Amino acid sequence: MKTTIEIENLKCHGCANTIKKSISAMDDVADVQVNHESSEVIIFYTGQTDRTEEFAQKLKMLGYPRAGENSAGRVVKSYISCAIGRMDSEKTN
Repeated sequence: MKTTIEIENLKCHGCANTIKKSISAMDDVADVQVNHESSEVIIFYTGQTDRTEEFAQKLKMLGYPRAGENSAGRVVKSYISCAIGRMDSEKTN
């Protein structure tokens, strides 16, 4: 199955790296794509049960809530997630 979630606070490749790493680690996730232009996260997973809410909650915990659900605390959290994603990306390269 596939689900697409439009998110807030997507700023850079560090953000995308954090999102991909965290969502990919969830059970039965086959692929995660992050579209910077549209601020969308596209998740491909196995099974027939709609898991959009589960993925949206995980993204929210990382600081990337659905579009329209932002708060100051989530913006700050997204900067932390972004920095971690950048550090992880630099370690890999």
